[in-house]
Amino acid sequence: MPKDPSIRKVLIIGSGPIVIGQAAEFDYAGTQACLSCREEGVKVVLVNSNPATIQTDPDMADKVYIEPLTPESVADIIRKELPDGLIATCGGQTALNLAMDLERMGVLAECGLRVLGTSTYSIRMAEDRQAFADLMTAVGQPVLAHIAVSDVWEAKRFASRHGFPLVVRAAFCLGGAGSGHASDDAELEELVQIGLQASPVQSVLIERSVAGWAEIEYEVLRDAADNAIIVCNMENMDPMGVHTGESIVVAPSQTLSDDDYQRLRTAALDIVRALDVRGGCNCQFALNQATGEIAIIEVNPRLSRSSALASKATGYPIARVAAKIALGYTLAELRNGITGASACAEPALDYVVVKLPRWPFDKFRNVDSRIGMTMKSTGEVMSIGRSFEQAFLKALRSLDTRTAWLQVSPRWTPERIAECLAHPTHQRPAALYNAIANGWSTPQICDLSHIHPWFIERIRAIYDMEQRFRNSPTEANLATAKRMGFSDDHLIELGANSLLAMPPSQQTSNNGSTDHASPSEQDEAVQKNLLLRQLRDKLGVKPTYKMVDTCAGEFAATTPYFYSTYEREDEAEPLPGPKVI
Repeated sequence: MPKDPSIRKVLIIGSGPIVIGQAAEFDYAGTQACLSCREEGVKVVLVNSNPATIQTDPDMADKVYIEPLTPESVADIIRKELPDGLIATCGGQTALNLAMDLERMGVLAECGLRVLGTSTYSIRMAEDRQAFADLMTAVGQPVLAHIAVSDVWEAKRFASRHGFPLVVRAAFCLGGAGSGHASDDAELEELVQIGLQASPVQSVLIERSVAGWAEIEYEVLRDAADNAIIVCNMENMDPMGVHTGESIVVAPSQTLSDDDYQRLRTAALDIVRALDVRGGCNCQFALNQATGEIAIIEVNPRLSRSSALASKATGYPIARVAAKIALGYTLAELRNGITGASACAEPALDYVVVKLPRWPFDKFRNVDSRIGMTMKSTGEVMSIGRSFEQAFLKALRSLDTRTAWLQVSPRWTPERIAECLAHPTHQRPAALYNAIANGWSTPQICDLSHIHPWFIERIRAIYDMEQRFRNSPTEANLATAKRMGFSDDHLIELGANSLLAMPPSQQTSNNGSTDHASPSEQDEAVQKNLLLRQLRDKLGVKPTYKMVDTCAGEFAATTPYFYSTYEREDEAEPLPGPKVI
C-alpha cells in the first residue's frame, strides 16, 4: 500500500509555546513529521505560534505560519491553503484538540480536509473517558470501576456506591490538568469543579484509585494494514498516583516477569487495533505485582512525551515513521533509517535508559513541592548506561542542580524521610538514600513508598559502593565505582585524593559543588580531576562508547548514536579526516 497519490499538500499543527506537560518533545516530533513528508515530495504547511523552535525555521516546511493556535486562526489558513490532509498527532494535546474543534465547527467538511493517520473518531474514542472505558469493556480489556460526570452530584452518587479513595481525570486535558485523588466528599467536590473547568468538553471521569500499583507504558506503532509493533516498553519507578511526567522512568522494564510483559504487550496491541490507531500511540497500564491484576489507565492516540523518550531511548524514528504511515505507507514498506532494515522489526535494547524529571522548585521555593497526578516538572533528562545504577547516576549529574549525587544529611530526620516517602516530593531519591543510610530495611521503605524492592536495592547498591570506596579507596574499587557510574568529582569527595600524587594541603573536598568555591579552590579541583584522569588512564579505566542502533547489534548501523560506559570494547570508530567538536 504505497503513498496515497492524492496527498500533495498537508497541514501540520504544532504545539505552540512550551507549557508544563508539553515542551520541546513536540517540537522534535513535529519537525520530524515535516521532514518526513517533504522526503516524499509532499508540500508542508506548518502552523505554530512559537517562533523559538527549529520547527518554525523556514527550511522545515514549504510555508510556515506563526499564528495563534485557535480554531478560527487555523480555519483561515485552511481556507487559504486548501491542503489535502491534516496531521494532528505530532503537536501534543494542543494540535489534537484543535483538530477536534475544527471538525465540530464543520471546517474539515467545508474544505474537504482529511485527517491523516489516526481519525477523529479514534481520537474521540480514546480521549473521551467514558467512550474509551465502554470500548475497552466491549473488547474484554480490564478497566477500573468508573463513571463520566458533568456535575458534582453525579460524582457524589458514584462515591456513595464505591467509596474512597477515588481518582478524578479531566477529559481532553494534558499533563494531568484538572486531575487528582479524592479521599472524601470535600476533596471530590473541589476536584470535580476544577476538572470540569479544565476540560474543553466539560467532562471528568471518576474511577477507583489504584495508587501504589506499578505503572507500565507501551509505545506502539500501527498502520492501516494492521501491522503493529511495540517500539519500547517503559516502567515507572514511582507507583500509580504520580503522573508519568513526574515519575522516574526506566526502559526497558526491569521488574516485570515475562508473563506480565507478554500480557501487557498483547493488551496494548489489542487496544490500538480496537481504536483503529494509524500511527503512534502510548498505552498506560496499572499492574498489581502482588496479585497480577492489571487495568488500563489511558491511551494517547498521538505522539506523546513518552514517544519522544521511547524514540531517543531506542533510536527508532517514531515521528518520522508515523508521518509516513499518515501518508498511506505500511510498516512493511518502510525502512529503519538507522539500520536500513524493515521498520516492522521491533527494537531491541542491550542497555538501560533512565529519565529523571526536572522541577523549578529551586527558583520557586514557596511552591508546594509535593508531586502527584498533575504535572509540575518543566523538563527532564535522559541517560543511558549498562546498568540502572550507571544510568541513574548519569541522570542525576545531568539535572544541573547544586549537588551532582545523592548525599547523606542530618537534615533528613526519620520523620522527614517517612513523610517524603509516603507523600512524595521532588526529593524522594534523597529520601530513599537517607533511609538506606539510616539503616531502614527494604520492606520498611517499600511499605511507605510503594516503590518496587528491586529499585530500592539498586539505590542500596549505590550507597554500599560509596561506603566501600570511602573506607577503602583502592585502585580496584576505583574501577568498580567508575563502572557503576560514579563521577570523578564524587570519587574525589569520597577520598580518591589518597590515590593521587598531591601535597596533603591540597587533598580537600568541595562536597560536590563548586558554586561558591574561590578561584584557588576551583584550581585545586581542576588539578585533582586532572590527576585522577591520569591515574585512570594509567590503570586503563577509560570511557568506551556503545551504540544505540535499535537492534542490539543484530544489523549494521549506518547512523547510530553512542553513550559512554566503562568497558573494554569501544564501538565508536573515530571519523576520518579533519573535523571539529
